[in-house]
Formats: sequence, C-alpha cells, structure tokens
Amino acid sequence: MRHRNKLNQLGRPVGHRKALLRNLAKSLIMHKRMVTTVAKAKVLRQFIEPILSRAKQDTTHSRRMVFSSFQDKEPVKELFNHIVEKIAQRPGGYTRIIKLGPRAGDCAAMAMVELVDYNTLYVKAKKEEKRTKTTRRSKKKSNLPVAVDTDTQEINTEKVEEGV
Repeated sequence: MRHRNKLNQLGRPVGHRKALLRNLAKSLIMHKRMVTTVAKAKVLRQFIEPILSRAKQDTTHSRRMVFSSFQDKEPVKELFNHIVEKIAQRPGGYTRIIKLGPRAGDCAAMAMVELVDYNTLYVKAKKEEKRTKTTRRSKKKSNLPVAVDTDTQEINTEKVEEGV
C-alpha cells in the first residue's frame, strides 16, 4: 500500500532520482524555462519551491543549504544575485507548469516548467493612460456654427449663411 507516500518515484532508485531532480533544478534556474514530462515537472515543483523560499533570506546558512541541494556554485550565484530580486515580494508559487501535449516518439505528456516572474507573455505591460475628468451630465454640442452679433453681444446659433 502507498499510504502517506506522496513522492512520485519516477521509476528510478533514490540516487538516480536525486541526481535527476538536481539537474532539472539547475537547468530551470539557469535557463528560467524548460520542457520535460508532466510527471517530472510536478516532482520538480515540489523540489524547487522550498529552495526558492529559502533563497529569499540572503544569509550564509541559507546559501549553504541551497548549495547542498545543487552541489554547484553557478546556479546558487544566479539564484541569489538575479532571481531573488524578482521573487522577493511573491509569497509562494514561483513556478508554472504549462501542459504542451503528447511527445511524438512515445506519446508521453509533455509540459513546460518556468519561473513565473520571468515570463513576458503573461505579464501585462503597464500603460500610462491620461484620463479626462468625466461628468454625469452631458454637454449639448451642436454642429451649427456660432455667430456673435457685435452690436448687442448676443449669440446666434442659427445657421449662418456664407457671405453675410
């Protein structure tokens, strides 16, 4: 029985599975987006979300803990120098999984895993709109030209004939 065993084994022994997740996480950190199977993407999300949460605190201890997950300096530098700036205000949910469809060779379900803050397609550009002040009452606009009588200073809104 599989009671309380939430981790997908991915059909691999423990050492192979850890190495696979470590390499997938390194690729995601370095490239910000990657394509893999849906099963691997879901397990990768469980693996990398706590690492990204820990990286939000830039201390020596958190750097060492993140390094123990990656065993490589380059993704740790990338994570603490560039990625943390973008995810600092986000309370969680740092990755997005987008299902792509079946792979041509073996019909495996494929998905794209990406860091949420690095996708420019879903981020709406901020438009600065100049809004004019609107009122509830409508102003009457007439298409008739306005003629002013200079002797009495009255406005005549009737149609003005040309040449008069």
